[in-house]
Amino acid sequence: MNVRVKGRRRHYRTVSFSARTNEVILIEQRKLPHTFELTRTKNFKQTARAITNMTVRGAGAIGATAAYGLAQGARAFTGKTEAAFARHIQRVYETLAAARPTAVDLVNALNEVRAAMAAGKTISQKQKLALRAAEKFANDDVAHCEAIGTHGAKLIKNGTRVLTHCNAGWLAFVDIGSATAPMYAAQAQGKNFHVYCDETRPRSQGAALTAWELAQQGVPHQVIADNAAGHLMARGEIDLVITGSDRTLGRTGEVANKIGTYTKAVLAARHNIPFYVAIPLSTLDWNLKSGKEIPIEERDEAEVQTAWGTDTRGTFRQVQIANPTSPARNPAFDVTPAELITGIITPKGIFKPKELWRERKRLGVV
Repeated sequence: MNVRVKGRRRHYRTVSFSARTNEVILIEQRKLPHTFELTRTKNFKQTARAITNMTVRGAGAIGATAAYGLAQGARAFTGKTEAAFARHIQRVYETLAAARPTAVDLVNALNEVRAAMAAGKTISQKQKLALRAAEKFANDDVAHCEAIGTHGAKLIKNGTRVLTHCNAGWLAFVDIGSATAPMYAAQAQGKNFHVYCDETRPRSQGAALTAWELAQQGVPHQVIADNAAGHLMARGEIDLVITGSDRTLGRTGEVANKIGTYTKAVLAARHNIPFYVAIPLSTLDWNLKSGKEIPIEERDEAEVQTAWGTDTRGTFRQVQIANPTSPARNPAFDVTPAELITGIITPKGIFKPKELWRERKRLGVV
């Protein structure tokens, strides 16, 4: 996407890599929309920490970050033996895989890079193959999002009022985004439409990130409180819901996404509003047989008890918003059942949730 920084517009990817310095380059998302800043992680441990602390977040973005992190770790190895290299790669893999448990893109990306490395006959070859595979994952992520936009744009007509939840935009991927891809494609086609951005507590990614993206792109939009969506649906002011996903089960069509997605799906079903989920192929999990098996990340209770923002003087700071003696519960994701989902927008087309397994070869399963 193009970002205006200090009065000038230029293109950025959310995640990139410097082969010269062996650093992963990330947009610091915790400071948006107040400050646009790039940060560099110098080793795989720092890269894993950037995923955990949400310097980078979003399914495709953390997948690409993990892929680059594995390549980064491989390229940093200075030992001599294949056995020592294998042990080192296993440590790097496990560190990155544990960074966030719910999004399957992360592990899929790591597996792709490690599988590509297996073709190398020497340590040097494996190091080169690791970076090549990481670059391929990142480029595939962009291509998948472009295709999602092509397929999804037809859902948006002139005058459509779209609700989206959390941030499944450019910042959540390497570029373009999943849920936002149909919006950007529709905008390029000259369609006039309006987007409602759920604020998405507790980290407010909708209010902070999706709204910032849409503003940068000139897409008409408004931020709404999470609890306002049902009211707008009941008044006939929302025509379509598009969200992203951190893990979609190919066997069942169930979708794990940011907490609150399930609530919006229930509301959409109540009001007969189409509810779509947009995903690249790396978000598909073909192994788990039930949404109950998806590991749901429980994050620090401080995210619920506090909020970050800028004060009237422009100082970025944290404030307490909950009763200071009350504990909090903070599940980061929920699971939406297949029967509440109208369709899954993929790079290969739009499918009913229950069609995914039947179409698995078309969706990349060998």
